[in-house]
Amino acid sequence: MSNTVIVGAQWGDEGKGKIIDFLAKKVDAVVRFQGGSNAGHTVVVNNEKFIFHLIPSGILHPGKKCIIGNGVVVDPKILIAEIEDLKSRGIKVDDLYLSSQAHIVMPYHMEIERLEEEQRGEGKIGTTKRGIGPAYTDKIARRGIRVADLLERETLTQKLKINLEFLKNFYGLNLSLKNALEEYLQYGRKLKRYITDTSMLVYELMREGKNVLFEGAQGTLLDVDHGTYPYVTSSNPTAGGVCTGVGIGPTRIDKVLGVAKAYVTRVGEGPFPTEIKGEIGEILKNRGKEYGSTTGRPRRCGWFDGVVLRYAVRINGLDGLILTKLDVLDTLDKIKICVAYKYKHQVIREFPSQPRIWQECEPIYEEMEGWKEDTSKVTRSKDLPWKAKKYLKKIEEEGGVPIHLLSVGPQRGDLLVLD
Repeated sequence: MSNTVIVGAQWGDEGKGKIIDFLAKKVDAVVRFQGGSNAGHTVVVNNEKFIFHLIPSGILHPGKKCIIGNGVVVDPKILIAEIEDLKSRGIKVDDLYLSSQAHIVMPYHMEIERLEEEQRGEGKIGTTKRGIGPAYTDKIARRGIRVADLLERETLTQKLKINLEFLKNFYGLNLSLKNALEEYLQYGRKLKRYITDTSMLVYELMREGKNVLFEGAQGTLLDVDHGTYPYVTSSNPTAGGVCTGVGIGPTRIDKVLGVAKAYVTRVGEGPFPTEIKGEIGEILKNRGKEYGSTTGRPRRCGWFDGVVLRYAVRINGLDGLILTKLDVLDTLDKIKICVAYKYKHQVIREFPSQPRIWQECEPIYEEMEGWKEDTSKVTRSKDLPWKAKKYLKKIEEEGGVPIHLLSVGPQRGDLLVLD
């Protein structure tokens, strides 16, 4: 399988957790390269649901190294809770590794995020309020606390003093140095066995010829540089984020695969050209169980967007596509695919860079016949309804890349390998 990157090709929530769990069988290590506990990857095994916020989804496969890279911002309280939950359910976490250079999400980051969202008023972004953005802000401002600092009382004390003084002067927050210091030193002691130089670990694995799978959170249109800014996350969930988020060179990557739903969803605020409001949108939400695994918020649902797909192919250099939740469309009489946007009197086939355009554009659709058959029981790609095959072919044509895998249900085994 070589060194493969998995990224979201839409606005996140594409079902990457299940795909990574499936592909983890064929690799030696799974590496998370960005984001924080604002992500939620769901895997269903024998009707038992696992939701991962920080630990790579490959942890359910014994003997696979699961690595949290330096590009991830880590809430140690949530990470420890995930570890304990897995242990209580009989899952071993002996092969978990945490970058000593990853930055820490502190309680004051959540308070800052709450205050900033309130100040935005009607222009709020719709964050998860997990403190992710402020943690990345501290990282870039060079006042961040890193995982290694949790192991050194003197270093952590100095950094906390500086940060708490800043919070007092800038935000009017008065927080206890002693309480924060002791709490986070305790987290450091609990996590010490997992902390290492993960860049070197990944490098050694690749030098030995091992297969490594790189796991992204969120999706292309939430990338802080290339997404629908400012309605984005605070990191780079696109393929380019792998190199800086893990500490490897771009020449070490062999393949990039994008995960997309057979329709589109979005959580939070921001533009969504193909959003469906009304009965069909409710059907997709209910059949697809479209509620955020991190916040529980209902997701906005829309028709498949070929413009977004072409953009994801270009930005990530996608070699292929993995499509999820085809079965959610099974009951529909008609299915639409957006092939372009109309802005004033102009037809746009490529995703526009100007916010004014993607906020005001209208989708141009091609309508297709629904297959009105249950695809969740299909076990071979050749047995798919021909109208469903026609729909998949149209998606491939719009994106210019082949679909390699197709998900037709929530269970681990509900995946078809396409010819």
